[in-house]
Amino acid sequence: MAKEKPVLDFKTLIEEAKQFSINESKLHPEIYGTTDGKAIGTLIESKFKVHLTEKYALGASSAAKGLDLPSVLTDIKVTSIRQPQSSSPFKDAKQKIYGLGYNLLLFVYDKEDDHEQKAAKLDFKSCAFITKERTADYTITMRLRQMLNDDANIEDIMAYLSDRNIPADDISLKKIAEQILKSPPELGYLTMSNALQWRLQYSRIVGLSKEVDGIIKIIDKVNNI
Repeated sequence: MAKEKPVLDFKTLIEEAKQFSINESKLHPEIYGTTDGKAIGTLIESKFKVHLTEKYALGASSAAKGLDLPSVLTDIKVTSIRQPQSSSPFKDAKQKIYGLGYNLLLFVYDKEDDHEQKAAKLDFKSCAFITKERTADYTITMRLRQMLNDDANIEDIMAYLSDRNIPADDISLKKIAEQILKSPPELGYLTMSNALQWRLQYSRIVGLSKEVDGIIKIIDKVNNI
C-alpha cells in the first residue's frame, strides 16, 4: 500500500519555493529563443507543481476552486523582472479594496539566451509569499485608510471610489462604502488595473526591502537580501 503523502502546508511551501528558485536558476534549453512570457511562466509553474505533487497532497476544497495549491489557499504567479505583472480572474469590485481572497506565491525571473549553449539562462531575482490580506491595491487602500483617519463619511468614500473607477453601480458602491466604514481595509501591496480580468502589477513587492506583516520575501536578489 502506497504511503500517504503529507498535506502541503505554508512552512513547507515556502521552503520548497526557496529551493526551487535556487535549483531552477540555471540553463533551460527548452525555452531558448522564446520571447513568449506566458509560455515561460507556464513551464516554471508546471515544473513547480509537478515537484510538489510528487511529495505532497495539495488538497482540494470548494473555497479554493481554481487555485493552484488548494491546501494553502494559494495561486502561483510567474512573471519577468522586466515587466512584473500578470492577470487574475475578476470576481467582484471589492477585491481591489479587500484583496483577491487568496494568497499569492510570486516567482520573478530574468531570462537571457546563451547562444553558445543554445539554452536560456533563468535567474530567479525574487520570490515572495503574499497573504490574501495584502493582495489589494496599494494606492486605493492607502488613501481609504487616510480618509478614515480624517473622519471621512459615507459620501466622501463613495465619491472617492467613483473617482477611482471602481467597477460597481451606485447601490454597490454604497454597500462597499458602508463596509469600509465598519471594517477598514488592510494596506494592499499590488497595483490592480481594471480589465476583463484584473491586471496585477508586482513592482512594489519586488522592490520591497522592509519587513511587512503578511509578505515573506523568500528570495530577494533585487535588494541583495
